[in-house]
Amino acid sequence: MIRIMSLLDAFESGKNLCAYCEQEQITMAEAMIRREIAMGELSRDQILAEMKKNLDVMREAIRRGLEEHVESVSRLSGGEAMRLFRYAKYEPFSGGNTCRAAASAMAVVEVNAAMGQIVAAPTAGASGILPGVLLECGIKRNWTDEQLVQGLFCAGAVGLLFAQNATISGADGGCQAETGVGSAMASAAIVELSGGTPEQALDAAAMTIKNILGLVCDPVAGLVECPCIKRNALGAANALLCADMTLCGITSLIPFDEVVAAMLAVGHDMRKEYRETAMGGLAATPTGKAVAAKVRRFQEYEKNNATF
Repeated sequence: MIRIMSLLDAFESGKNLCAYCEQEQITMAEAMIRREIAMGELSRDQILAEMKKNLDVMREAIRRGLEEHVESVSRLSGGEAMRLFRYAKYEPFSGGNTCRAAASAMAVVEVNAAMGQIVAAPTAGASGILPGVLLECGIKRNWTDEQLVQGLFCAGAVGLLFAQNATISGADGGCQAETGVGSAMASAAIVELSGGTPEQALDAAAMTIKNILGLVCDPVAGLVECPCIKRNALGAANALLCADMTLCGITSLIPFDEVVAAMLAVGHDMRKEYRETAMGGLAATPTGKAVAAKVRRFQEYEKNNATF
């Protein structure tokens, strides 16, 4: 077994983190909590309380997106999450739990587009996947808020590994680095909360990235709405499926750390048009360009008619 000399060394790679957790007989969530204590000035209770605030914001964003009619400033999005959530009770092909998690994920990003409060996890554009998956699974499994907070710390540990060894920026690595990492964080969290080992949690994270490796970031009109909102729905489904595959004993042939390295390499190989510039992909389609022009006219109108 690898001996980790310090807690901070544990987060240099997934391999090191698993070894540290085995050495200390702890979860990834606990390792992340210890790291926060070591690097900051807050006590354990204060750190847990801060994460509970994040959970509360996530829950409220889902509630607002599913119960209130939210509309984005651009008028391009709003109300679709509510529609999908209502549809979930009619035996959807994707399954009720998956459909509700996807709707909850969409709800958060719709609230974000309407200038509401969300938690960027890991980014605003991918902010719906983790809360949508975690809170819907929490309802299904009767997880307490204390357990859900542990899930958020586990997700944070996975997000940190990506941030340190690859990227969580669409401008740097495409949407695989945003909704992909969001899916990885969510999948790992529910695996660990379901009793999975750190190795299994990272297997789930690796599979979520493998499923969408190379996904471009091509926001129409440069806004975090199309295709971002629906990609959060896809990210939720991806996270749930990869968690199920892991919990039934399926493993990732390519280790987590190598998947992270591959994601970074693929992201850097992408042309700039596919990295959040709104110059390629869906943003460059005739409809995408027409929408962008319409948004620009609307913004100009708002600017010219603003009152102070």
